Amino acid sequence: MSNLTNKEKTKYYNFLNSLAKKLTKIYFSKFKGLFKIYNKLKNKGKYDPVTNIDKAFEKFIRTQINKKFPTHNIIGEEYGDKKNNSDFSWVIDPIDGTRSFIIGNPTWSNLISLNFRGKPIIGLANFPMLKKYYISGVNKSSYVVEGNKRRKIKVNQNLPVKDAKVAGNFHRYVSLNNQKKIPGVLKLMNFPCIDALSYCHLCEGKLDVVIQCANKIWDIHPLIPIINNSGGYINTWNKDDPIKGGNVLVSANNKIHNHILKLLKPVAKL
Repeated sequence: MSNLTNKEKTKYYNFLNSLAKKLTKIYFSKFKGLFKIYNKLKNKGKYDPVTNIDKAFEKFIRTQINKKFPTHNIIGEEYGDKKNNSDFSWVIDPIDGTRSFIIGNPTWSNLISLNFRGKPIIGLANFPMLKKYYISGVNKSSYVVEGNKRRKIKVNQNLPVKDAKVAGNFHRYVSLNNQKKIPGVLKLMNFPCIDALSYCHLCEGKLDVVIQCANKIWDIHPLIPIINNSGGYINTWNKDDPIKGGNVLVSANNKIHNHILKLLKPVAKL
């Protein structure tokens, strides 16, 4: 099987569409208000928080996938890989934005992608506290679903560079000395960058550029199909495929994308 039919894609889309609703329901019925914090890097003198709710979400997601697609591979942030001899892999970030979750910001999400032969083909970004989710559809479309209403989303494809709304987050990843090498980028960053929600805001035209550092595969795989289907441009700062994660740039159109890449060039190899 070299390509998936629309019927096959619809099956997976329907599963993720249903799963988004289940994730929000289980959060409010069982998980809300019961979190405990652990530091995964405590022994290294660093801070990388995880909560029991991260782990509970991932267990729930894995259970749902295993019930419906028991032969598929699973790659999860908290519980590692389940390897089968399958062309399909599910990539899970149970809570993207754990720091936001801990302090009560509603911008955290559940991120899930279905990969076919290593390529993300359908993605979900579910925001329980906002009671909405973003999902890539079957026919090269992406949607936001809110209040049981589905709306097709698109980037600002014809926007000129001078009008672009730019959000970025270099905290902890780009030194002050290196930031001094990209004053043009810093000058343009006039909007907040908030977890996966910023990528989703770009997909519906609320932002036009998102610049983030050190994405893991579970941070970005679920968002790649949503971005692509909404008309966005995505790659790393040094123009590589973002499939392996890393420092990622997403833009609303090619002209803006190339302009920002040029400005990022002095730090592109970080």
